Amino acid sequence: MDPIMEQRRHLTRRQLFGRTAGGMGAAALASLVGNSAAGGSEAQSLSRRAEFPNFAPRARRVIYLFQSGAPSQLDLFDYKPQLAARHREELPESIRKGQRLTGMTASQPSFPVVPSIFKFAQHGQSGAWVSDLLPYTAQVVDKMCFIKSMYTEAINHDPAITFFQTGAQLAGRPSAGAWVSYGLGTENDNLPAFVAMVSSRTGQPLYDRLWGSGFLPTQYQGVKFRSAGDPVLYLSDPPGMGGAARRRFLDDLAKLNQIKLEEVGDSEIATRIAQYELAYRMQSSVPELTDVSDEPQSTFDLYGADAQEPGTYAYNCLLARRLSERGVRFVQLFHRGWDQHKKLPNDLARQCRATDQATAGLIRDLDQRGLLDDTLVIWGGEFGRTVYCQGRLAADDYGRDHHPRCFTVWMAGGGIKAGHSYGETDDYSYNIARDPVHVHDLNATILYSLGINHENLTYHFQGRDHRLTDVHGNVVDGVLG
Repeated sequence: MDPIMEQRRHLTRRQLFGRTAGGMGAAALASLVGNSAAGGSEAQSLSRRAEFPNFAPRARRVIYLFQSGAPSQLDLFDYKPQLAARHREELPESIRKGQRLTGMTASQPSFPVVPSIFKFAQHGQSGAWVSDLLPYTAQVVDKMCFIKSMYTEAINHDPAITFFQTGAQLAGRPSAGAWVSYGLGTENDNLPAFVAMVSSRTGQPLYDRLWGSGFLPTQYQGVKFRSAGDPVLYLSDPPGMGGAARRRFLDDLAKLNQIKLEEVGDSEIATRIAQYELAYRMQSSVPELTDVSDEPQSTFDLYGADAQEPGTYAYNCLLARRLSERGVRFVQLFHRGWDQHKKLPNDLARQCRATDQATAGLIRDLDQRGLLDDTLVIWGGEFGRTVYCQGRLAADDYGRDHHPRCFTVWMAGGGIKAGHSYGETDDYSYNIARDPVHVHDLNATILYSLGINHENLTYHFQGRDHRLTDVHGNVVDGVLG
């Protein structure tokens, strides 16, 4: 038999596609590890794609404070004093407009309006309305832009969170952080371009796919930092193996992987080589990063005493600042427990006590270090809360159901207009009255702040080009400074 035909007969499907890709795996490895294809201390991480940024960026990095469970806009930012006169009245059908309800309230015999039990006041030169649940946030409102007219299609947590993070309600798409990492690469070869952290052990479950790479090459996925043990899994040397021995082991392993890469052309092998190298470099960079003992007492006064306790929201906020000043491109914090279907006054107050000081402390800290100007900070959940009460309504107790039609998020830094509110809801905070902002619009604006035209950041998969904003999205010019 012809030797060439014999070789082709033994090719696997993956090998065939790998070879016909024209050496893409080798090219990927070159960009991942520079001139040291076999590993070694001089290996480099992925550099940015040549076409990005498309224009001068307003921000170099993102800190995304995602409040999983959906905070009530009515009890935090969207002040509706006229509701006091409508307490316990039935929500008018002219307001509800036949909008769908969740299975948790669809069978309720009535939908009584319940105004917030909390007091609101205006703060800062901007006069932003904030409830007394957030006294620390109230002190930094002049650094923020409130978007009060956010809306989404999803009405349940998992698809809604997935939609915010990936631009699609169904699992499988790349996360926003992965898209940014794919487009802009990293500024620090010793740390990941994209880091995810989760605080609070109660609330809606969260899945690794929320910071995953989807169909993008896996080097773009987020690295999850843990709250106990090694911050990153398998960061420490195995028992009985020192640093020098591990270095020799990785060098030899990289050579074997390189042989396989040249044989089959699978870009995931290049990813594996690069990730082993990154893990080796993180052995020194991550422990230094996560050891906050070198921070002065003034830092803990700013973020709160919890900032000294790994795994807390305050600690993760402080870590987000430390990651950002070291060049990490995208930091995603997830804090669970905002799902107040009942006992909202008590449970929402507890959530705010756990997060308010640290959130405001992060803004102040970034600002005084000169980092806020080129760091985009985003705060918000997956949807809002209903004006009507879910379940039992008492003088001092009530609950609220999911409401995707309108809710509030805020942004700060990174070229965002400070001391500003954008959009408006109706008197019941049930519908948008002015300037609607869709999830795709928010993601387009985030990318724009980073110097990326969201229509240009694409990846070809299964026969078509995909992007974070799918075929939608408009940059919200009204929130840009």
